[in-house]
Amino acid sequence: MLMLRNSEPYAVYIMSNKHLTTFYIGVTGNLQQRIWQHKNDEANFTGKYNCCELIFYETYTDVQQAIAREKNLKNWHREWKINLARTINPELKDLAAEWY
Repeated sequence: MLMLRNSEPYAVYIMSNKHLTTFYIGVTGNLQQRIWQHKNDEANFTGKYNCCELIFYETYTDVQQAIAREKNLKNWHREWKINLARTINPELKDLAAEWY
């Protein structure tokens, strides 16, 4: 189970569908709760496009840095996002598959 360090409460994350055709990039102060919402169709975009797999996340201590990173990633090309996710998740598996 994911345990974020207390000193890094904010997470920037990438969700995708099984075919990696659609991405959702978000920032949250509670990654596990937010991913649960995505997986249970409580988030409109991810529910509509079936983006229920967490393929990447990184943590920050400063919410402004996290928001800036989220905005930056949203402008990236698809291939760049996939390559970034592969840095921590080479097989692009759902990092949250066993959380719930």
